[in-house]
Amino acid sequence: MVVLRAGVCPGLDEELIGDLRTACISTVEDLVSSDIEELAQKCSVSYKALFAIRRVLLAQHTAFPVSGADLYDELLSSTAILGTGNPSLDKLLDSGLYTGEVTELTGGPGSGKSQVCFGVAVHISQHLKQRVMYIDTTGGLSAVRLLQMLKAKSSNMEEQMEALQRIHTFRVFDIFSLLSCVHSLRGGVLQQASVGGGSVKAVIVDSVAAVISPIMGGKQHEGMSLMMQVAGALKTIAKDFNVAVLVTNHVTRGDNGELKAGLGLSWSHVPRTRVLLQRIERPGLSHCSLRTATLVKSSRQPCHLKEQFDLELWSRCEERPSGKRKLEH
Repeated sequence: MVVLRAGVCPGLDEELIGDLRTACISTVEDLVSSDIEELAQKCSVSYKALFAIRRVLLAQHTAFPVSGADLYDELLSSTAILGTGNPSLDKLLDSGLYTGEVTELTGGPGSGKSQVCFGVAVHISQHLKQRVMYIDTTGGLSAVRLLQMLKAKSSNMEEQMEALQRIHTFRVFDIFSLLSCVHSLRGGVLQQASVGGGSVKAVIVDSVAAVISPIMGGKQHEGMSLMMQVAGALKTIAKDFNVAVLVTNHVTRGDNGELKAGLGLSWSHVPRTRVLLQRIERPGLSHCSLRTATLVKSSRQPCHLKEQFDLELWSRCEERPSGKRKLEH
């Protein structure tokens, strides 16, 4: 989104900028998509002059066409696949988390969303030697738990500490703090975090629903606008910085009782891939670490594929890898 300012093109001076802002026109997108004749009357400027400005802005900012072959070559050269450390989830996700995309874990309380996020962060940090930005909105992230999981993978204390240092944590508890955090990542934190070995390959937000749901009540329009700002910022980070973005969401019940992801239809277009996590109840067991993961949305795999996995997998001593679960290009 390009903000209008004096000097961007001939004829666009400070006085006209002020008139345009009064008419709620503050970006190039606002201007080129507006009714020029109506806007000229509001701003007391000639239709011909405003039309000329619009034509110059279109020439400057309209994207040039790119062929499908070029897009495919770009995809092959930039996309990486991050294994989650869980073979069942990797199978469901067609080998793991894809950079440049937003992947969502949705599920009810106790479904294991946060535990999966912990496990993914530990695997990327310890096994793939890459950095992770972990945004915690619920206060559920525990350094002690992360260290326990790291100890299960390595007995070397120095390796454990190095892996722990590659997981950068941020605690935010409202939508405005989340937006500020995400914008700071875009503004330079991602590049700074890559200094000193290992690039940032994943951004985890656990959970987006915790900070978005409270604002979706009375002031519906404001809440929707803030939600879409978060969505746009996360998608931009994924694309521009070539990282995998993993978010968690809650669930609601549909009209016929089926579970569906929260935050509504507008948010449903944000994740490229969505996985529903559910507990497996075992009679006589008060605590069962088994979960099912169902692929609800995917551009690569048939939907409704289901896998069963154990949450404790990330806390067990690592077995010899089969040869596929590595960072791939």
